[in-house]
Amino acid sequence: MTSAPELTVIQVPVSDPRVRPLLRELGDEYSRRYGKDAHAELARYPDEEFTAPHGGVLLLLLDRAEPVAGGAFRRYDADTAELKRIWTHSAHRRRGLARRVVTELEHEARARGYRRIYLTTGPRQPEARGLDLATGYTPLFDTTADPETIGPLPFEKHLNHLEHVKEHTS
Repeated sequence: MTSAPELTVIQVPVSDPRVRPLLRELGDEYSRRYGKDAHAELARYPDEEFTAPHGGVLLLLLDRAEPVAGGAFRRYDADTAELKRIWTHSAHRRRGLARRVVTELEHEARARGYRRIYLTTGPRQPEARGLDLATGYTPLFDTTADPETIGPLPFEKHLNHLEHVKEHTS
């Protein structure tokens, strides 16, 4: 009998070497989906925006060593954190890791005083759109429209709702 792999959540700076391979894979995937080099888009925001007290980067480590998923958040406005760079290594998809990353990012954002989360998903990322909807994000666009006509698909979630739900499930 083998034990289930252990997942550990850690906070790291964007410069942590364990972040680079996952961002490279994310950039490669975006480049394939959108037909242009997406690596510059991932580097559009200064690393400082993803550091405390206003932002952060989280990694999920498998057996305390291998980074298998992660994500980041930054300040969008005084009450709102923006989720960015959510990814799961291609060898570890369809295991609920992205959902775990989103949950961890939400908890960290709430701990930093944010009351709302904002995020955008590309129109050619149906998996991400599905994740956003499945994790309780409200679309801020016409969901019946062709996503290609909208561009980045905006979503939001109010964190005070999360606290209310948690109180009733405890």
